[in-house]
Amino acid sequence: MRRRSVLLAAGAAALAGPLAGPLAGRASAASAGPLVDHTTAVDLDGTSGVDLSSRVGALAPLTTGTVLVTFRTTSHNEAMTLISASDPAVPSSNLTLNLSGGALQFSVRQRGAVLVNVMTRTRYDDGRQHTVAVTVDSTGTRLHAGGQVVFETKARPFFGSVSGLTALTLGANRDSDHPSGEWFLTGTVERAAVWDRVLDAGELVAQCPRPEVADHGRISTILNSDTPATWLFTGDSITHGALHTHGWRSYPEHWTERVRWELGKPKNRDFVIDSGVSGATSAELTASFAERVTAFSPKVVSIMIGTNDIATAGLGLEKYRANLVSLVGSVRALPGSPVPVLQSPNPVDPATWPGRVALSDYARVMGEVAAQQNVVFVDHYDDWLTGNGGQVPLSLLSDGLHPNERGHHRIALKMIRDLQIFDSGSRVCTLSVP
Repeated sequence: MRRRSVLLAAGAAALAGPLAGPLAGRASAASAGPLVDHTTAVDLDGTSGVDLSSRVGALAPLTTGTVLVTFRTTSHNEAMTLISASDPAVPSSNLTLNLSGGALQFSVRQRGAVLVNVMTRTRYDDGRQHTVAVTVDSTGTRLHAGGQVVFETKARPFFGSVSGLTALTLGANRDSDHPSGEWFLTGTVERAAVWDRVLDAGELVAQCPRPEVADHGRISTILNSDTPATWLFTGDSITHGALHTHGWRSYPEHWTERVRWELGKPKNRDFVIDSGVSGATSAELTASFAERVTAFSPKVVSIMIGTNDIATAGLGLEKYRANLVSLVGSVRALPGSPVPVLQSPNPVDPATWPGRVALSDYARVMGEVAAQQNVVFVDHYDDWLTGNGGQVPLSLLSDGLHPNERGHHRIALKMIRDLQIFDSGSRVCTLSVP
C-alpha cells in the first residue's frame, strides 16, 4: 500500500470557515464540519485497506448524515469497498459503501439480516475520478455521484442500525469470517468523510473536484429507476442510420439493446424512438419540433445535428448556435421537463468532403452551447480524432461522411461511457465489428 499527499477536496475549507456578522461565534448546522475527514490519498493494490477504527465511535450512534468518498479505480474487480464500518467480532454486521461490478452499492446488515441493500445501474469503475455520497434522513436514503442524486429509496438504516461497530476501514470490509478483510479496492481513495447531517445540494457539489451537471444526475436517476422512460433520438441521416450501417445496428439501436434489455429494467418498458431524418438541418429540426419531438412525450431527448448545416446556405455558425439554444429550450419546456442531450457530429474525410472541413467549428459551438445551458454534451468529434492520433478515422466511415457499422458502434460506446453504463460483461459494450 502506497500513500501520497493530495489537496483537500473543493469546498472543505468553506465548511470549516468562521461565521461572519451577527451569528459569529454561534454554532450553525450549515457550518458543521465532518466527524471523519481522511484527506490523505491512499493507493490500494487490492490486498489491504486503511484502518480508521479509532474514529468509528463518533459514527456509531448516527441515524442521519452523509458519507462521501472521492476515488478512482484501477481494476474491474467484482466487489470493491470504498468505506465500511463493521463489527469485526461477528459475521455480516456492517454499513458499507462499495462498488459491485462497477455499480454503486450501499448496504446495511445486522448479524446477517439485510436492513438495506441498494445498487445503481450506472457504473463508476472506469478509472476516472468520481465523488460519490450516501445521505440518510427521515425521508429515506439517496445515492449521489458528482454532487447529483442518482438513486433514492425510502429505507433509512444508518450507522446506528448496526450494533457493536468498532471497525472503520477504507478499501475493505472486516468481520469475523474475514478478519483480514474482504472486498478489497484496487485503486485510489483520495478522500473519505462522514457528517452527522445531510449536506444540501450546493454543499455536495462543493465537495466534488469534478461535479456533474444536474442533467447528468437526472439521466442517471432515470437509468437507475424502475419507472419506464421514453428516450428520443433525433437528428439527420447519422441518427436515422439508413444505408450506411450495411445491415448492422445504428447507434440508437445499440442504445436500445443496452438500456431496454441488458440493464434489466423491469419488463423492458423503456422505449427508444428514432426520429432522425436524412438531410435534416438544425433549422428544419426546429421547424418540425412538434412532429419529431413533442409528439412522442419523451423523458430524454438526444440531438445530433450539424453535418448538413455547414453545407446549407444561410445556416452559418451563429444561426446554428441560435437553433441549438432554441431546441434545448423547447425540450425543457415540454411537459415533465425532459432532459436534453447534445451529441456532436462526427468528423468527415476532408479529401472526399472538402466543403465540410470546418465541421469542427460546429462541434465547438455545440460544446459551447452545452456549457452555457448546462446540458450533457457527448463530443464524438473530439473522441474520434483523439482515438486516432488527431486524424479522421476513415475505417469508421462508409462514404467519408456517414458512419459505417463500426462508426455507429463507436458513437454508441461514447454515449454509453459518458452516461456511466459501460460494462465489460455487456455484449453491446464488447461487440467486435469485423
